[in-house]
Amino acid sequence: MKFSFFHLMPYDDVKDPGPDWPVPNRLFDPQVGVRKFEEYIDTLVYAEQVGFDWIGVNEHHMSPYGLMSNPNLVAAALGQRTKKAQILIAGNLIPLLNPLRVAEEYAMIDVMTNGRMIGGILRGIPHEYVAYNVPPDESYSRLEEALAFIKKAWTATEPFGWEGRHYQFRAVSIWPRPVQQPMPRIMMSGSNDESAKAAARGRAILGINTIASVDHVKHLIKVYRDEAKESGWEPQREDIFVGSIAAVAETDKEAIDELEKGREFFASTLSGGMRTAQRIVMQKTRYNKGNVAFRDIKEVFKASVADGVRDNTLFCGSPTSVAEQCARLIKAIDMGVFNVNMKVGNIPDPAIRRSMKLFGEKVIPELRAL
Repeated sequence: MKFSFFHLMPYDDVKDPGPDWPVPNRLFDPQVGVRKFEEYIDTLVYAEQVGFDWIGVNEHHMSPYGLMSNPNLVAAALGQRTKKAQILIAGNLIPLLNPLRVAEEYAMIDVMTNGRMIGGILRGIPHEYVAYNVPPDESYSRLEEALAFIKKAWTATEPFGWEGRHYQFRAVSIWPRPVQQPMPRIMMSGSNDESAKAAARGRAILGINTIASVDHVKHLIKVYRDEAKESGWEPQREDIFVGSIAAVAETDKEAIDELEKGREFFASTLSGGMRTAQRIVMQKTRYNKGNVAFRDIKEVFKASVADGVRDNTLFCGSPTSVAEQCARLIKAIDMGVFNVNMKVGNIPDPAIRRSMKLFGEKVIPELRAL
């Protein structure tokens, strides 16, 4: 088993951003932001020091929900301060962006990290399409065309042209080329059947979250494996990446109390404007194809931490408790990488560091051989 540490980089100093979208940036204090970026990048670097194999960052826009409008910048900074951890960029949100620029930046990061970059090729969540004024109905077709283009840009050794439905380039020859050959590893989301099939067709790592249920995760992995077989390849354990929320403290009660408070802040404060934009997208387009992750986050979080622990959809408690919880999930699901998000809502950063240290020193060693 390998283990990944993921961070949303939320702006958790905001008090009440309200339901408007976009969230007014008068609520952002640049000097607080300076401190946040320093703390968060230090925390991500610390993940390697305590034993995590991967470090994950992602992309969000126009909200305190996450401060990484361009995760490639953070990934480049991490690459200079780490030595061995894989750097997972879990977006870029490809349908919103120029795929040539994505191919170039990912190749740069792969060279700067000597082949440690894992490139996310993701659709993103609905409100991102409001932010960038991109038709959500085109999200799947843009994603698949961009993926094909990026792969060709990474592997072609002579200039080529591209005339597609969404993208046209007269001549392409990216500099630098990636270190990983024939191309860097790719991750795609598998939060619904269509996305899981697209990941399989793209021969990508399947990225999936336990937010719905363990049974749903198992179903999506089966969809992915079946589609991969139809596409002529067989995923290995390291191609299955499963993520969840985790909190570790000296006692179960301390960890549960902290996580309950963080989840409440996440649902009530950080997610407000995002919910407004998502409702607009979901009502007016065909973006959603059964993705439970796009239910109102308040509805998702009505279940308590104790419910999540019981259902194996989140992991919380003392090191002994969390190791037992994680072992149950790993034994139930044939996966190779387990991803944890510990910065939930406004959980204080010292508590995050403590949780990371306990997980790295006392949980990971118990699970390595599974």
